[in-house]
Amino acid sequence: MSAPFFARLLITAVAAGQAITPLFIDLNRTHATNPLWPGHARFHVVWQTVALFLLGVVGVTLIWLPSPEPRRLFYLATILTAVPMLSFLVAMFSRRAYDGTLHDPNGIQPVRMRIGTTVREFDMNAVLVIAGLVVVVSAVLMF
Repeated sequence: MSAPFFARLLITAVAAGQAITPLFIDLNRTHATNPLWPGHARFHVVWQTVALFLLGVVGVTLIWLPSPEPRRLFYLATILTAVPMLSFLVAMFSRRAYDGTLHDPNGIQPVRMRIGTTVREFDMNAVLVIAGLVVVVSAVLMF
């Protein structure tokens, strides 16, 4: 298997995962149908989930679309795959400015891990986004 082919597989996996995973995580009682959330917040989570799904479909299509310029399509798909993850990081690092939180008490809780004598909390969204960006950067480097 060539490095460019493997890079295409990696971007496909991240784009598809980013498209499909929110359908299961966000379109349920912890988010979109959570009666404790304001209706406008539920509207935004459905909008975001559909946008992520459509971006993922476009990204996967671009990766595998026959083209005389597959490099351009690869990089375009990579950018479309990276933008939501970079947006997540902006929202995460700026959450103090708008009193945001990474999780809701009625939703998926962070994973608690003991590291030495300290117990740390890890938000799984943040872990997955950072891992996804590492995969994307790796794919770009090997392409």
